[in-house]
Amino acid sequence: MIGLKLNKDTPHIVAIVPMRHCSERVTGKNFRLFAGKPLYHRIVSSLLACSEICQVVIDTDSDAIREDAQECFPEVTVLARPDHLRDGLTPMNDVLLNTTSQREADLYLQTHSTNPLLRTATLSRAINTFLDHQNEHDSLFSVKRLQTRLWDQHGKPVNHDPDVLLRTQDLPPVFEENSCIYIFDRESLLKRNNRIGARPLMFEMDATESWDIDDGADFQIAELLYLNREDERGGLP
Repeated sequence: MIGLKLNKDTPHIVAIVPMRHCSERVTGKNFRLFAGKPLYHRIVSSLLACSEICQVVIDTDSDAIREDAQECFPEVTVLARPDHLRDGLTPMNDVLLNTTSQREADLYLQTHSTNPLLRTATLSRAINTFLDHQNEHDSLFSVKRLQTRLWDQHGKPVNHDPDVLLRTQDLPPVFEENSCIYIFDRESLLKRNNRIGARPLMFEMDATESWDIDDGADFQIAELLYLNREDERGGLP
């Protein structure tokens, strides 16, 4: 693929949602009903509503997801993941190298079906934040702020002095990569074999919106948070 020259005013942005059919900890997680719809519908709908995104691409090894997506989201491109990338231990960067080789773009935004609380407005804010700082940064990844007393595996304090008992809100923050949003171009991905470039920009997100579904308890909590949020807005979409 020949790289495109980045158009700073109206860049062509492709959103990528990788999805596997099998889930090790939550059976059928990606298409399990979440607030009345398959889980992956939530993030795809948010991406499609984002005006800065030109195309949404699902990369999957699942016939069930492919068939459902073609019926429910005909505007979404579904790519079949090749056999050599279907193992659960395959690095995500290898999957992204394959996906980006099939769809040209100025920029790629990658997220996950397991981020159902991610709002369209936050996607737009992340994109525009990166565009405003693209001269200084080659990529963006989303983070969650932590201001709590952290210790490493050897029992050593990471971000605090145990002899100086500061209030947690006064601790210097550290940031957790929350796997919600990655923005990068193919040149950087090829050069580093990594969606996070050499000069990344951290994009801070609200902790609740950062919720990622990793196990059954996460699924239940995220669904409750989603239902409460939509109830406050006046009903589910």
